[in-house]
Amino acid sequence: MDDTIDAVQADRDLKNKHRAMWALGDYPALATDIIAGLGPALVRASRIRPGDRVLDVAAGSGNAAIPAALYGASVVAGDLTPELFDAGRRRAAELGAEVEWREADAEAMPFADNEFDTVMSCVGVMFAPHHQASADELVRVCRPGGTIGLLSWTPEGFIGQMFATMKPYAPPPPPGAQPPPLWGREEHVRALFGHRVTDIVATRHTVRIDQFRSPEDFRDYFKTRYGPTIAVYRNIADDPARVAALDHELADLARRFDHGTDGTVMNWEYLLLTARKW
Repeated sequence: MDDTIDAVQADRDLKNKHRAMWALGDYPALATDIIAGLGPALVRASRIRPGDRVLDVAAGSGNAAIPAALYGASVVAGDLTPELFDAGRRRAAELGAEVEWREADAEAMPFADNEFDTVMSCVGVMFAPHHQASADELVRVCRPGGTIGLLSWTPEGFIGQMFATMKPYAPPPPPGAQPPPLWGREEHVRALFGHRVTDIVATRHTVRIDQFRSPEDFRDYFKTRYGPTIAVYRNIADDPARVAALDHELADLARRFDHGTDGTVMNWEYLLLTARKW
């Protein structure tokens, strides 16, 4: 009994840390400024139609939920960090999109079995720590014949390599937690879903990033706006040498991916995967 109570408390503490991390900085601004095109790309790939009942898992400020609503779908945006919803509500109101915002843990969602025609996540569910639990929930709340659509950063792409760069400076992950970029490997996602889905279509794409004046500009932008990066810097804040080392490594990473001639231009790779639930 004590072991069960301890495990429940440990999971609750972990989720509280995740919620606090994503509330740091200004993820809604980053999603709008840098990767606004990803949500519409996922909506198109998921073939969302007017009247569909759609769930956006780990929706953040609605980067995919709002475009789905503009297609005429009935959309629920769920996220562990409801602090992100205010920006989403403002953006939805500006565009005339109707979205229902619900606090929801991707690993234990407050929705009924088979409730949605489409269940999607745009660089969201990949950050839930327990991949199998999240995959099970994606399948559970999708109706038979419905669509599961996922857009995830790849391990080899820029964001996957950014997390690899930050890993030595971050606290050790809790037992059982898996690296987010694994969702960017088709074979990993296939293993998570198993025989519960069919008609899997997985393709790799890139998004062009040209908003930064220099590699250092990219680094400083993420240091102030992206929760995971902010959290890593806070972990080493009392060690100036390590802060300087991470500063150098993040700028160098952007420099290695840069193929621009006037400012920094990068292509960030992601996996776009859709499947149909049996």
